[in-house]
Amino acid sequence: MDSPHSEVTGAAIRAEGFGLKGPRGWAFRGVAIDAAPGSLVAVAGPSGSGRTCLLLALTGRMKPAEGWARVAGHQLPRKMAAVRRISALGHVPGVSELDPAFTVAEHLRERVMLQRRYDGSVRALLRSPAQRRAESRARIDEALAAAGLDLASLPKRDHTSVRDLERLEALRLTVALALIQRPRLLAVDDTDLKLSDAERAAAWALLRSVADAGTTVLAVCSEAPAGADITVVTTEAGAEDGATSEEGAADAFATTGSA
Repeated sequence: MDSPHSEVTGAAIRAEGFGLKGPRGWAFRGVAIDAAPGSLVAVAGPSGSGRTCLLLALTGRMKPAEGWARVAGHQLPRKMAAVRRISALGHVPGVSELDPAFTVAEHLRERVMLQRRYDGSVRALLRSPAQRRAESRARIDEALAAAGLDLASLPKRDHTSVRDLERLEALRLTVALALIQRPRLLAVDDTDLKLSDAERAAAWALLRSVADAGTTVLAVCSEAPAGADITVVTTEAGAEDGATSEEGAADAFATTGSA
């Protein structure tokens, strides 16, 4: 059985003088990035410094105002739709969040159904219902393994409600849901929020393993971990009264209509 990354080649990210202006001013500007496919990119900076807006701009969900960026060769903002098709979001407040009332199984089933709906290939349509169920189960299992989420360790296995997950378990679930799409670029917000030192180390080890498997990872954090294998992009606080993360996320959802 192929791994969830066997058909994935990570997206190279390049940017120069990249900036985004919101209704209250610049969210970020002057950002430069040069990350090879399969890189782990940490977007570090204090809350309110435009980190989330940068993540959304680089995944084609917010329109930049100056400079240039290319993701897997797609020029932004001209090819925003193409970038959205090859990228997937983990946890991003206001855009891609877990429903606390859903169980883990319900989230996984919903994501696979959405993925099947947008996989309009003739070959996929010709498969029997049994084949589609088997492939969906395999895709879920592979994504869970890549995210390091062991359902047997949860209080009620896959019937565990999201509200009963620990913060690190919830992070693993959002990563698994994103990997079901087999993206070339995975973006995760608030990577180190409310995690202990040990949990933070485990979260970065998870994202590093995803990058090592071939998917480029873009992770927002308060402080980037040390490591020569991590590309660090820093956003500055107080960039001319820039938009907050929440405003930016709502703006992105209103513009694209999807995560």
